[in-house]
Amino acid sequence: MGTALDRFMAQQGFHDEEASRRRWHFRALQFQPAILGALVAVGIVFQSRTLFFVLAALLACNVVFPRLNVFERFYDLAIGRGSKPKLEPAPPPRRFAQGMAATFMAATGLALTFGFPIVAYVLEAFLVVALTALLAGKFCMGSYIFHILRGRRDFANTTCPWSK
Repeated sequence: MGTALDRFMAQQGFHDEEASRRRWHFRALQFQPAILGALVAVGIVFQSRTLFFVLAALLACNVVFPRLNVFERFYDLAIGRGSKPKLEPAPPPRRFAQGMAATFMAATGLALTFGFPIVAYVLEAFLVVALTALLAGKFCMGSYIFHILRGRRDFANTTCPWSK
């Protein structure tokens, strides 16, 4: 299936893009998890239930209203303007992954609210692992799980960065 970048883009639901567009598009798609990663780190340091709830709400809105994705619209206005095309709404695998992240963040906020710090730490660890795999490894656990649940195990396995 090509490079790890090609596999990542297919995993996210973006198929058959030209190489020059794929490279730009990949960097644009990494903008949201990079911002989320920094905010999750702040949430973990301060054990901020409010921040986790806000991030969960933002991600849930991105799933329900993909054309209004705050991160992608900001990217289009601040970074991608000019010669770059606007980011398209996320396809189902990417929206599913955002929904999973929203669920984990909301659950973290609830655990912090109701005084279950160990549960919060475990959920935060999952978020850190998922964001690290996404940013450093070009592997989106949520999109991978989406394809598995859709009965596309063989395809899902070919999208792993370590696949040949």
